[in-house]
Formats: sequence, C-alpha cells, structure tokens
Amino acid sequence: MSIRGVAVGAYREAVPALAASVVGGLFAGVVLGGMRAELRAVDGLLVLVPALLATRGNVYGAFGARLATGLHQGVVEPRVAVGDRRLRAAVAAATANGLLASVFAAVVAFGVLAALGRPVAGVWTLVGVAFVAGLLSGLALTAAVLLVVFEGFRRGRNPDTLVGPLVTTTGDVFGVAFLLLAVRLVAGGA
Repeated sequence: MSIRGVAVGAYREAVPALAASVVGGLFAGVVLGGMRAELRAVDGLLVLVPALLATRGNVYGAFGARLATGLHQGVVEPRVAVGDRRLRAAVAAATANGLLASVFAAVVAFGVLAALGRPVAGVWTLVGVAFVAGLLSGLALTAAVLLVVFEGFRRGRNPDTLVGPLVTTTGDVFGVAFLLLAVRLVAGGA
C-alpha cells in the first residue's frame, strides 16, 4: 500500500472518532457551564474539575489501550465474558485507580486551598463528591471502553485509533454529568 493510501485509511478511520470528540467536548462544556450554582455551593470544586476529568481520560484511556493490545496479541477475546480473569482484573484495576485518583485529587485540592487561605468546603465533602462522581463515571466508562474497543475490533477497526478520542470525550461527558449529580447527592442539592 502506498503512503498516500495509508494516510487516507488512517484519516478515514480517525475522523469520525475525532468529530464525536469535538461534539462531546462541547456538550460537556455546556453542562459545566450550567453548573454555576453547584460550583458556588461547594468551594474548591472548580479547582477539582480539571483533575477529575483528566483522571477519567487517563485511567480509562489506559484501560482501553491495554484491552486493544490484548486483542492485537490474541490474549483477549472481543467479547465480555464473566469468566475472563484478565478482563476482570483490568476492570478492577481501572476502577480502583480511578477511585484512588479521585480521592487523592480531592484531598490535595483541599490541602492546597486551605494552605493558600482560600475558601474551601470540608475535606469530606470534596472527597464524597469526588468518590461518587468517580464511581458513577467509572461504571459508565467501563461499559463505554468495552463497547468501543470490542465492537470496533469486531468491525475491523483499529481500537487504538478509537479509544483515545472516544474514551476521553466520554470521560468528559460522563465526568461532568456525574459530578453534577454527585454534588447534588453529597452537598444536598446546591
């Protein structure tokens, strides 16, 4: 295949995922823009938002990349099987990493804001919001990663091309939506 043919094929495969990424990012921004009351109600939450969103993309992007590698190597089948020990371990690791990173980010945000003398909600409020948002978005992202990677692979697409833009954007959309829900649950409605 020529260099031009390889480039055209790569763009043909990547452009739909990148377009979905743009639309999803805009949607997440609209939701975040509508969270003014929640952001005011929980001091320090705005500092926490970028860390929480980055965590979703990083943790579940790595999860998707590991699944894609397993598919390419033939050690993972492109289907969800409860008995698949490797798949269960990967899901458990991604979930644990996502929750740990969320709680860590909340504690660090609290510590930094308190040290700077800035207004900040209680540490348990920030940890609660981060934990609930992390758990809910982690469940949604696990399903999204499995769907995108396995279905893409079954359809002859390179899951490595799909997982980056689609998982990070899905992380932004679910991350912001579940952050809103978490604030309402933990902080009493804002």
